[in-house]
Amino acid sequence: MSDSEAVRIRIAGDASVREQVRKRALALGLGGWVRLADDGTLCLHAEGKARALEELTEPFDAMGSRSASVEGHEQFAIRGVPAGVFVVQEHQARAHHYDLRLEVDGVMRSWAVPRGPSLDPAEKRLAVEVEDHSLAHNDFEGLAGGGGVIIWDRGDYEQGGRVSWPEALERGHAVFVLHGEKLQGGFALQRTRGGKKPQWLLIKRRDECARPGSDVVAERPESVESGLTLDALLER
Repeated sequence: MSDSEAVRIRIAGDASVREQVRKRALALGLGGWVRLADDGTLCLHAEGKARALEELTEPFDAMGSRSASVEGHEQFAIRGVPAGVFVVQEHQARAHHYDLRLEVDGVMRSWAVPRGPSLDPAEKRLAVEVEDHSLAHNDFEGLAGGGGVIIWDRGDYEQGGRVSWPEALERGHAVFVLHGEKLQGGFALQRTRGGKKPQWLLIKRRDECARPGSDVVAERPESVESGLTLDALLER
């Protein structure tokens, strides 16, 4: 909304208070997130109408707040709930692409992203759902089938949104937060077409990790495992 404001707030609390904050924010019609910080306090990002923002922390022990940029959250969610690991492998096969893989229920759900992921929220990248892979495949880097694979990025990720996984994926809209060496912050997968190979859009959320106008795949072409680029690997 055009009249939305945003704040970052620290409050005293633990995981149980985190859920109370989420419920109160939803009741007030606010969007944003809350997560348990490393120092044991809760960090909130809330956005919406000014009066609702003022009312949000009335029942809690607020330890400070500051204005923040509106990120465009449509709901209020808990962050910091681990979901597993993720990996992005750059793959030269019949066609060059990047494989985004997210651990879900013991397997790696996978999408082929022709242009690779982006940190620019304005860039909506096509992601074609492909077959699941095993977790063991996450460590593969090398020559294969006349082409090659490098581990372009990897790390942990958190579930996001109010719908649990894998239900969010089955519904066709999944929000998640990446903690990689290159990819950081909130992302969304939005299914646009079903069928044998469903098509999705991979979109960077407008948060503190967004980099409008950037091209991370061009800026950081190297493997996080070996330091090699895919071209260098194929020339060996």
